[in-house]
Amino acid sequence: MSKGMIVINVDVMLARRKMSSGELAQRVGITAANLSILKTGKAKAIRFSTLEALCEALDCQPGDLLEYRPEP
Repeated sequence: MSKGMIVINVDVMLARRKMSSGELAQRVGITAANLSILKTGKAKAIRFSTLEALCEALDCQPGDLLEYRPEP
């Protein structure tokens, strides 16, 4: 059975909202380094409180940020 992966599409929403990474990090209350970890897909987990703050700051739903990609 092949494994898939969860992709966090923060960059897509940042572009749609015409917002900088720095502004988003400040609004969410996380460091730019931690936001970068999320954006590059290196995060192993995300707190629901962080996900909620991202959704509030970007005016989106969790499904706009999270995507499941099956491996071929």
